[in-house]
Amino acid sequence: MTYPTTIDENAPIVVDHTIRIAAPVERVWQLHTEIGSWPGWQLAITEARLDGPVAPGTTFHWSTAGLSIDSTLYAVDAPHRILWGGPAHGITGVHEWTFTADGDGVVVRTRESWAGAPVEADRENLTAALDESIGAWLAALKKAAE
Repeated sequence: MTYPTTIDENAPIVVDHTIRIAAPVERVWQLHTEIGSWPGWQLAITEARLDGPVAPGTTFHWSTAGLSIDSTLYAVDAPHRILWGGPAHGITGVHEWTFTADGDGVVVRTRESWAGAPVEADRENLTAALDESIGAWLAALKKAAE
């Protein structure tokens, strides 16, 4: 199986956020990759289950904003980068996270691309929704890690 190696830079929606978290990169990576624990610190996620190791090809299932999503891990370079994605409700999403040690903290950058008929039909509202969701996710990760 061939997986994407990065987000789709040419997708109709690309959201890019960066935050600095005052915690060791290993701690932030652990919080972020313990997918089954997401609902404990990420209130927008009501359930999450990883079907194997944190490795390319492993799937995970999660629910957010009333949507059930099945994602596949495409690339893992612990504790520096993780890439996942898949189709959900007509949208093909690819989500990349990078973790860069920065003194006594870590810089977390996340980029996500969305394509598909729902995106074409309502690009402005879906861009705003994704932008808000990613911002909230980073804020929750920061709060949990610090």
